[in-house]
Amino acid sequence: MSSFNKVILMGHLVRDPELRVTGGGTNIGTFTLAINNRVKDDKESVSYIDCVAFGKQADFAKEYLTKGMPILIEGRLNQQRWEQEGQKRSKVEVIVQTVTFVGPKKNGDNAPETSEPPDGDIIEY
Repeated sequence: MSSFNKVILMGHLVRDPELRVTGGGTNIGTFTLAINNRVKDDKESVSYIDCVAFGKQADFAKEYLTKGMPILIEGRLNQQRWEQEGQKRSKVEVIVQTVTFVGPKKNGDNAPETSEPPDGDIIEY
């Protein structure tokens, strides 16, 4: 039996994306999405989802995304596991493959409507 791993989320950016470069020269962009969830009795809860983009996707995120912006992302889930001070830890994040703007464009904004997945540039880790 094979597996399938795809996630589509829409929310608002919690802060501007951060960009760092690995020792090998790969750009890594990180950002967090706030997603409002309706729960029992019309109350809302908020989920904060960490997102990671690589290469051209990281450059796109840094150049065009800003705090508070509504976006739709497509990607896959990735679980990180590590041990810290004798405690086992884990974290689930989304590896971003595409970003689509869902809010109105600002005047003079020349950003593309969506970022396309890079050809052969998806980095696994």
